[in-house]
Order: sequence, then structure tokens, then C-alpha cells
Amino acid sequence: MSTSASPAFDTDTLRRGIEGDTADTLLSLYADDAEIRIVDRDTQPSNPKVLHGRDEIGTMLQDVYGRDMTHRLEQCVVQGDHAAYVESCQYADGGRVLAESMVSLRDGRIAEQTLIQAWDE
Repeated sequence: MSTSASPAFDTDTLRRGIEGDTADTLLSLYADDAEIRIVDRDTQPSNPKVLHGRDEIGTMLQDVYGRDMTHRLEQCVVQGDHAAYVESCQYADGGRVLAESMVSLRDGRIAEQTLIQAWDE
């Protein structure tokens, strides 16, 4: 009797997606019904911004990747059906953003994500 393992989360694709020039590769890692909760200075824990589904997530990612900035995956840890990663970004004017994400995985794709971000002001 054989068992089939669920697909693994592709950290190489995560790196290419984060560090790439467009949102397409990163968006491919999300399940169709994925949800992101974003917590930052403007959307605090008691009232986070919540995006539902790949369409809303894609719109947000298109906005981010349309900006004059670079993105770098600093660290990523995967354990079972969860992953956590740190992303650093820098705008052309030198301003920096640091984001940390905890994700729940389903069939190798991101199903839920909590993203906490801070930026220079």
C-alpha cells in the first residue's frame, strides 16, 4: 500500500516570485481561495486589511510590483503545512520596508497568510 504525499511548498518559486520584477510568479503560489491579513501602522491588529481570493491578492501584488523598488527574501522556514518568511524591500529613494509572513499551506499553495509590515517614515 502506498501513500501519496501532498505537494511540497516550492521555496525556490517563492524566492523567484519575491525577487522578480512582476507579481505573476508570486501569485502562482496562492490557492484560488487564499486569504491574506495585513497588519501595519495603518491597518492595526484589531482591524487588519483582509484580501480574499487570488483576484484581490493579485491586485495588491500588481500594485506593489508596479513600484520602483527591489524585494529580497531574507529567510524562509517550512514545517509541515506552515511556512514563515522574512522579506526586505527598498524603494529607489532609499526607504525600506520589512515584512514577515506566517502562512498555512494546502496542497503546496498558500491558503492563509498573516503579513506584518513596517516601513521607514
